[in-house]
Amino acid sequence: MREEYDFSNARKNPYILKEKKQITINLNTEVVDYFKQQSENSGIPYQTLINMYLTDCVVNERKLQMEWK
Repeated sequence: MREEYDFSNARKNPYILKEKKQITINLNTEVVDYFKQQSENSGIPYQTLINMYLTDCVVNERKLQMEWK
């Protein structure tokens, strides 16, 4: 293995559809447990499932509706 690598001619991966941004988010335990259970059933990682669900909300322009009781 080389001690140094030259990435001056490197280019971005053309197969990446969209870039992702890493964040920290606090979720309720029930939410994480739900998506982990769905992950076991589907074989898709739970973080990917959460991202897919949120992406669906964005694509379909779902509006948050909250009702305080």
